[in-house]
Amino acid sequence: MTAVLATVGALISYQSGSAQNEAMFLKNQSILKQAEASDQWAFYQARSVKSHVDDATAALSSDPTVKAHFLAEKTKEDAGKAEVQMEAQKLQAESRKLGEESEAKLRPHERLALALTFVQIAIALAAITVLTRRKWLLWASVASAAGGIGIAVSAFALH
Repeated sequence: MTAVLATVGALISYQSGSAQNEAMFLKNQSILKQAEASDQWAFYQARSVKSHVDDATAALSSDPTVKAHFLAEKTKEDAGKAEVQMEAQKLQAESRKLGEESEAKLRPHERLALALTFVQIAIALAAITVLTRRKWLLWASVASAAGGIGIAVSAFALH
């Protein structure tokens, strides 16, 4: 019984670690996308400042060719600014989605860790049963193992 429970425990531990690793990978991807979005927002701000400078320069200029040049530059910056804003919003949405996926992957981990605890208790009780030959310890071991396996199955069902 202890060998079977140890095998079940190893499987639960593997699944728990796998869920945790996937969640960490997705969280790292989310952080990377958020950093890229922050870069895009900084670029957006830079283009916005340049647009305002072009606008102010055009307003202060008395030469019509200089004024036309800076107004054209302002229009170009405003168009580019809109593209940068769309990209930043897209990256933020991707980051949010990856963060949610990470949290979803991590949810089973907590249940699997609890399940593994019950299986480990069952293994300990089974070993003590062999030493003491007390039947009630065997039933406690079976109950703990059943609880652990039940919790593990529910974690997979939620996954």
